[in-house]
Amino acid sequence: MQSFIQRRASQGIQCKDGTVTSETSRGTVRSSELTRYRLAPNPGPMSLDGTNSYLIGAAGTAGRVAVDPGPLDEPHLRALAGDGPVELILITHRHADHTAGAARFSALTGAPVRAADPAHCLGAPPLEDGETIHAAGVEIRVLATPGHTSDSVCFHLPQDGPHGSVLTGDTILGSGTTVLDYPDGILRDYLESLDRLEHVGPAAVLPAHGPVLPALDDAARAYRSHRHGRLAQVRAALESLGADAGVGAVTDAVYADVDPSVRRAAELSVAAQLDYLRTQPPN
Repeated sequence: MQSFIQRRASQGIQCKDGTVTSETSRGTVRSSELTRYRLAPNPGPMSLDGTNSYLIGAAGTAGRVAVDPGPLDEPHLRALAGDGPVELILITHRHADHTAGAARFSALTGAPVRAADPAHCLGAPPLEDGETIHAAGVEIRVLATPGHTSDSVCFHLPQDGPHGSVLTGDTILGSGTTVLDYPDGILRDYLESLDRLEHVGPAAVLPAHGPVLPALDDAARAYRSHRHGRLAQVRAALESLGADAGVGAVTDAVYADVDPSVRRAAELSVAAQLDYLRTQPPN
């Protein structure tokens, strides 16, 4: 995960009346009607409270689908495996705080691993955009959402609660905003992905970091507004510094008070914004 706005928040489940509560069981937190998660022990300025490793499954169904096993932390992986049995492992994107434990978790559970990037698959084919997976008594729709990384995907659970839910990985977080891992992730792709997610509607947002959010369409609009606000700041910086100003100078102007621990993340986002502005066709 790459977020450079660090916030802490309690995590929990959105109830049908719109309230948010927490329900813990054996170290897991119920995040929606069909999901629960176990928080990985990898907190930090780039991962908030840690990675939310999700388990998906319908009531009365023994098997579970795991999403983003998280870091290579043996106690975490064993605890997650103990919440199974796990029949399938899904990956939202390639970053190590989501994938480093995947091979070990597959060995512990015997479950295959599927991701958009074949390099992260084990015993199963890569995910395809628009594909529908039927597992653990649940329908899971794969949505390609590049931008944070080129291989980012989200998982739409249309039967999860009154409006469904979407596991958004790092494309939309529970707090703060995400970085674009430029040049692998680019802003044009990211804005298109936000448009796609907005059209899903008011599904619950189940992020890989941070708390559950009540409405995906609202979150996507807020993220788009934030990006366009940053673009306006970058344009203003270029007007002041000159059209050829570099990433470092623009970062100093736009993120003047950025914490040194997340300076690199800010620079990546500025690089993505500069690329977007400099490659946009003229109006």
